[in-house]
Amino acid sequence: MSKLAIVTGAGQGIGEGIAKRLAKEGYAIAVADINQRTAKKVAKQLKDSGYKAKAYYVDVAHREEVFDLVKTAVNDLGELAVFVNNAGVAFIDSFVDSKPADVERLFDVNLKGTYWGIQAAAKQFIKQGKGGRIVNAASLAGVEASALQSAYSASKFGIRGLTQAASKELAKYQITVNAYNPGIVRTPLRDGIDKRTAEIKNISVKEQQANCLTEISLGREATPEDVADAVAWFVSPDAKYITGQSVQVDGGMRYQ
Repeated sequence: MSKLAIVTGAGQGIGEGIAKRLAKEGYAIAVADINQRTAKKVAKQLKDSGYKAKAYYVDVAHREEVFDLVKTAVNDLGELAVFVNNAGVAFIDSFVDSKPADVERLFDVNLKGTYWGIQAAAKQFIKQGKGGRIVNAASLAGVEASALQSAYSASKFGIRGLTQAASKELAKYQITVNAYNPGIVRTPLRDGIDKRTAEIKNISVKEQQANCLTEISLGREATPEDVADAVAWFVSPDAKYITGQSVQVDGGMRYQ
């Protein structure tokens, strides 16, 4: 039986990078995304490369859809081994001008979506009785809050809290729960962040990106593959004794 990794938000960006890296590690991949077109594209790329994969539609804001995803993917692809709560959204606006609909949708996807993902994965792992790995997408903005990203920062701080709480409760089942904190990663989501931030600051997008680059010790933005490397480590045998932790993948932007 194949060992299954479910990756939410896997149709592009960091999630796509994670899906492709875990496929190389021998997992069958459930490419889960709200965008069916991109999910199918990534799943096809994986299958064309000789890997086992299938695309699934999911809006992680809806608990029943997340649970249905786990049930269906297990039936299709095999026993669950890894669940990556990668799906997320962001918007850029001042604290006082942030719109209720934007704030509510962000918390529904980022924070509640991660809650449902942990819950659904944990129930499946407990049913299987063999432990498992859960990995969550936090952010550097969940370590030090970012201006113009109040709701996003709050959601990512919350995900770090969920990671710690879940790790304490699930350890007795040999389920580890960890998180990754990306810094600046060049993805479609980041493109939108830079564009809107530049508009608010009345500077060019190139200036906005150059300003951010000066904060990175290694002198370059991260790639999705950089983040995927950290996730691959979290789910590897080498990290079997690591739980409740969040690791910064930021090229040296913030130091603790």
